[in-house]
Amino acid sequence: MGHTMQHTDSHPQARAVSELEAAKYIGMSRSYLAQSRMDGKRDNRTPAPPFIKIGRSVRYLREDLDNWLDSFYKLDHLGQSA
Repeated sequence: MGHTMQHTDSHPQARAVSELEAAKYIGMSRSYLAQSRMDGKRDNRTPAPPFIKIGRSVRYLREDLDNWLDSFYKLDHLGQSA
């Protein structure tokens, strides 16, 4: 099964994105991503999206970010219990 590349203005969209790009993509801060990477899984904390290391660089795969976002309950209103 191959990966399809999406094009924007004739430039391929990167599959792996930086911390800043990932933060913008998911609507969270860079500090949240950095802190959640350091903390790992903790009770009563929103889990971090998966990341990869390429050398010393941290990267996030778009499909992992999409799956991470999809893992949260979608609410119709704030009174709804998750």
